Amino acid sequence: MAKVEVVMPQMGESVMEGTVIEWAKKVGDTVEADETLLEIATDKVDTEVPSPESGVLVEILVAEDETVEVGQTIAIIETDANAAATVIGNAPSAGKAEESPEKEEAKEVPQNESPAPKQEESGSGERVEVVMPQMGESVMEGTVIEWKKKIGDSVEADETLLEIATDKVDTEVPSPGSGTLIEILAEEGATIEVGQVIAIIATGKPAATGTAGTGETENKSADSSKEASSDTDMPSSASIDSKPQRIGSDGRFYSPLVRSIAKEEGLSQSELESIEGSGKDGRVSKKDILSYLENRNSGKASPPKPQESRPVSSAPVLQKPGASSESGSSEKISAGELNVSRPHENVEIVKMDRMRKMIAEHMVRSKQTSAHVTTFSEVDVTNIVKWRDANKNKFYEQTGIRLTFTPIFIEAFIQAIGEFPLINSSVDEDEIHLKKDINFGIAVALGEGGKGGLIVPVIKQAQDKNLIGLAKAVADLARKARNKELSPDDLFGGTITLTNYGSVGNLMGTPIINQPQVAILGTGVIEKRPVVLETPQGDLIGIRHMMFLSMSYDHRIIDGAHGGAFTSRVKQLLEEFDPNRAF
Repeated sequence: MAKVEVVMPQMGESVMEGTVIEWAKKVGDTVEADETLLEIATDKVDTEVPSPESGVLVEILVAEDETVEVGQTIAIIETDANAAATVIGNAPSAGKAEESPEKEEAKEVPQNESPAPKQEESGSGERVEVVMPQMGESVMEGTVIEWKKKIGDSVEADETLLEIATDKVDTEVPSPGSGTLIEILAEEGATIEVGQVIAIIATGKPAATGTAGTGETENKSADSSKEASSDTDMPSSASIDSKPQRIGSDGRFYSPLVRSIAKEEGLSQSELESIEGSGKDGRVSKKDILSYLENRNSGKASPPKPQESRPVSSAPVLQKPGASSESGSSEKISAGELNVSRPHENVEIVKMDRMRKMIAEHMVRSKQTSAHVTTFSEVDVTNIVKWRDANKNKFYEQTGIRLTFTPIFIEAFIQAIGEFPLINSSVDEDEIHLKKDINFGIAVALGEGGKGGLIVPVIKQAQDKNLIGLAKAVADLARKARNKELSPDDLFGGTITLTNYGSVGNLMGTPIINQPQVAILGTGVIEKRPVVLETPQGDLIGIRHMMFLSMSYDHRIIDGAHGGAFTSRVKQLLEEFDPNRAF
């Protein structure tokens, strides 16, 4: 008995990972040395991975469309035929390829008995349902981002099963008990309601071969791909130049099955990219493309028309590659419409993660919703700097919290909002909703240099907190944000936001409003600068700690005079900070 691991190969110095496109073999298949096992795609090339040894494929550890790192084990081959037969015999999904799992199960159950409970397949014991948890009062559903466990895996109580995303936060879902994961009822990319069952765990001793369920899923995927290829015999009418590509100009990945259907049905790349995908990251599934074809054939949807020429006075008119030069048959486009989606060798394509896409959508929506105006004030914060320097150690000894400038600024903002309540409001069509509670959002950059994205936790009812309370709230939310411990309720209900672009050395900025709020404040870096000081003895030049304060506001309801008056009041409060005050 000798098990041989199949690993993700190194396919170039700069290639660190690859994505499984399609398994050519399924669990239980006999393979010869150097026979193709699967096809893997990298950002450089698609390639086939051969079997390192002859034997039987007994485990598939990586599903199709899953990305793996170089050197990671992706499958197991058993070179001993007898040992392989034992392993395959214990796996319900590794039966004969021509028989469906339902038939396999039916053969094992006597006619006068009902099928055995599902937990018996993976272990004896109680069936424990895993449900979509309630992650905040306002959250009613979530989307499965990634399963950390696969069918057949043993799990411990409180061990992470999967990661779920809501419109507020991404979070991990722990196992409610110890046992074996025997059913996954919500696929990655699926949106599910709170309380819905998403998996089943069987308590008790796990079965000898816990990866059979994964193999079954992958076999079905591979079989369906082959079936789709054989069921369609319509010749392709797509031209070579527009045939479906693995990665589209929209950045989406198109599976071999989808590309095969598109090719057989004569769909060009542009028409394929016009299909709205329901899968993870907008990926087009078999169901999506078949639905599109059905609607198109019935006249409910029409394929996109060829791009028409648009006259551009300053741009030369170029002919599309491959277009006929004969009169009446040529198609012309402007230089601005050239297809430049194919990257050069020195260009790296980085796909947006879910957080980055959410930020992008939120920012664009904000600009489309609000008429943005930004007002600036230059503030002398010398008194605040000196007071903080003199009291930060004492503050830490008494509270256990490091005193930053943020809670000091928020304290002044809250006082000014009390005098300008319109700043703490929202717009609903032709209504202005003035908020009594000041729920202060703090923009927190995640990761080094903000590479991990941006998130805005909220200090609820900030108007009721003193400086110590504000400092504790700021420190707690920042810690939870960076440790990914925020709950959806921590991100809900903000009425105004502060962003500190000075933390990375920037003087000033024009922040985008965090909808549905109507204003966002920004603080720049604090620097020593020479300033003209007015004194009873005359004007003098002194060294002062200066900072630029900005506020972007919604010009639909906040006029320039009102917004300017508010920032001027904040400037006054900060400059008149009492250097002798207590905490």
